[in-house]
Amino acid sequence: MSAFRATALRSLSGRSIATPRLARAHSSRSEYFLRPLTETAAKPTYEYKFLAQPATVSVLSYPFSGGQPRAGVDKGPDHLVQAGLLNQLQSLGWHVEHNEGAVDTLLSTVKSDADIGKMKQPRAVSTVTKQLASDVADVAEGGKLPLTLGGDHSLAVGTVAGTKRKFPNAALVWVDAHADINTPLTTDSGNLHGCPVSFLLGLEGTDVAPFNEWLKPVLKPEDLVYIGLRDIDNGEKKILKEHGIKVFTMHDVDKHGIGKVMDLALDHIGRDRPIHLSYDVDALDPTITPSTGTPVRGGLTFREGHYIAEAIAETGNLVALDVVEVNPSLGDDAASVAQTVAIGCSLSRAALGETLL
Repeated sequence: MSAFRATALRSLSGRSIATPRLARAHSSRSEYFLRPLTETAAKPTYEYKFLAQPATVSVLSYPFSGGQPRAGVDKGPDHLVQAGLLNQLQSLGWHVEHNEGAVDTLLSTVKSDADIGKMKQPRAVSTVTKQLASDVADVAEGGKLPLTLGGDHSLAVGTVAGTKRKFPNAALVWVDAHADINTPLTTDSGNLHGCPVSFLLGLEGTDVAPFNEWLKPVLKPEDLVYIGLRDIDNGEKKILKEHGIKVFTMHDVDKHGIGKVMDLALDHIGRDRPIHLSYDVDALDPTITPSTGTPVRGGLTFREGHYIAEAIAETGNLVALDVVEVNPSLGDDAASVAQTVAIGCSLSRAALGETLL
């Protein structure tokens, strides 16, 4: 049985729900309460062609921080849900389910987690992402769209692997300030949130325990396109060039504009393929999303960041979405946290069909 099914919080198929656990725990903060959900005849703006009907999004909260050293990113999913994300998605016409990954239970099975080579917390990352891959695959096999709330970006090892079980030809659009394509051989920090793409591609150095006990390469260089990069390690630059991976850096966004970049990106991956969108909120400029672990100035504007999600929604090809690296413990004040959480919610809505008119 999948971990999230074993610990399901609730199913939101258009009916009233009880106030979730964390909303009750913060009952003095009324803005975090979920309103009761009611039946709606609305439908999503776009026809999501690879999903069953009625269109259903399964929100998977995965409070995991083991891919990097900063505390607090595991609280991101709770804050996004408390901010009303589930109601917001239903208001767009989606049937909404919500389940929480049993991350604490999974981690309790990891008795020790010494470094393996340069890799930090490899057993924790492998254990959690293996289960997440199963959870995402289960959702996709049911004709639903998995929306994974992180947590750090190492979770994409599991989300993309799960998507590929259902949609072997799926393309991956990776929106991020960072390439996250270091390998266990090239990483300086050893933090695995900087390595998920290399594991998915099966690059040199990734055929290592414990990952090789369950993970096989699922991604080809031509399946992948990056948008928003601006902080790329030297080892990553070499990998990107050697494998001919399509990258649109912030220089390209400045030069061409985000509309042209998205046209080029979609032309590259093909306009009739399923799309997995993996969105790190640090792709946006730190003035927009300050509460994240590795902010880099010179990022996407609010509208550029949302246009990416909107353009993918317009294709009707979206089959999976990750929203990661919201860290409510970071930021100068409560307003910074609230702003970053609100952006995480609005990016999710944009990918799921919210329009300006």
